[in-house]
Amino acid sequence: MTDTGPYIRPDMKAFLDGLAAMNGPKIADMTLEEARASYLALHGMADRPARDLAVIRDLSCTGPAGDIPLRLYDAREAREAGPIITFYHGGGFVIGDLDTHHALCTEIAALMDLPLVAVDYRRAPEAPFPAAIEDCEAATRWIASNPSELGREATGIVTIGDSAGGTATIAVGQLLSANPAKAAVVLQVPLFPLASDAMGSASLEEFADGFVLTKTAIEFFDAAYQADRSDPRGFPILGDHSSAPATVCVTASLDPIRDSGRDYAKALVDAGRDVTFLEMRGMTHSFTNLRGAVPSAQGDLERVIAAMKSMLESA
Repeated sequence: MTDTGPYIRPDMKAFLDGLAAMNGPKIADMTLEEARASYLALHGMADRPARDLAVIRDLSCTGPAGDIPLRLYDAREAREAGPIITFYHGGGFVIGDLDTHHALCTEIAALMDLPLVAVDYRRAPEAPFPAAIEDCEAATRWIASNPSELGREATGIVTIGDSAGGTATIAVGQLLSANPAKAAVVLQVPLFPLASDAMGSASLEEFADGFVLTKTAIEFFDAAYQADRSDPRGFPILGDHSSAPATVCVTASLDPIRDSGRDYAKALVDAGRDVTFLEMRGMTHSFTNLRGAVPSAQGDLERVIAAMKSMLESA
């Protein structure tokens, strides 16, 4: 009898089997502090080590509710004017911070050979929707207009983020299109984003449990973040796609919010925008932070980087 289940790569299956054997508590059963510590521990266990870079420096900028912590990454001490990458971390707008995505940020900065600034936005439930998006927008505007603080001038902004950070990536692109910053968003890279409401989608039901991100966790994040379901900042599929920047949209075939990313890529195609769509077959949500435990995920990240370089060249 043939197996009709979804294709799972062997290294990903080994990782998922290991997670299942650990039989840890569900995120909804943890305290907020435990959930945040667990996310940091997972990435520490499963990701590749951070790269050594010439520049890794903590900064901050003024935001709508106080200073926003930032972290600058660069493989070079000095640069001519050029694009600057702005990174928004994942974690459902509830967990995640500069440290959970530190290794990934070093990798992107090194492979792209561009400066990258990671944004430590306010999180729910302490600061529910739209606090995170307001911080991401404010930080991106600051990055676009403060060459003296960064030691380099931005000729364009490349926005990138995973999961909730992918949502922020799209939302910031829409906000800066409507009200331009000093430097334009020339490329956006939402990684397995929540762009449309995942509730009721086929992928949410098919991959509800056992594939890193669970339906229970999505419901936990949704309840804490409290995004307005009629606001494009919460669900960017509702926004105007007619002026979307060049886009590399990335999904994972085993992700419960996969269909949301597919919806967004289709919206861009329907709007006639320049988009490269990549779906990583046999991979789960968060694969970009599992590159140590799931070695083939490094190749997937390198495919994303190659697409980013190609799109930047033609932008």
